[in-house]
Amino acid sequence: MSEETYTTISEMCAEFGVTPRTLRFYEYKELLQPKREGQKRLFTKRDKGRLKLILQGKRFGFSLDEIRELLDLYYIGDQRVTQVARTYERAEIRLAAMKEQRAELDLAISDLEAEMEKSRSYLAQHGAREAAE
Repeated sequence: MSEETYTTISEMCAEFGVTPRTLRFYEYKELLQPKREGQKRLFTKRDKGRLKLILQGKRFGFSLDEIRELLDLYYIGDQRVTQVARTYERAEIRLAAMKEQRAELDLAISDLEAEMEKSRSYLAQHGAREAAE
């Protein structure tokens, strides 16, 4: 049997680009369960995998409650079928919302560019060329 290797909080921070406060917060929210030796936190390979999924889920816009629910499905004993299916369902919903946000943002950008062009033209007509550059 191989011995478990541990990663310190500073090593986790360096590897994942997070702060110690972030890791403590995820521990408080019961998303991570590092081993404790006094005040020292020691993270396992499992914690690393969970942190990677937490950060990915946050990047995709999932709430911490959603992330916790999806992570906890790993342990129900059906070879992750439920976890993957539920994650896929949530991802479909999130992707649709992101595409809608992108369409709204594209429209806002287009409108802003048009307004800026009007302003640039107005300023050029009124001799304020340097203000429009």
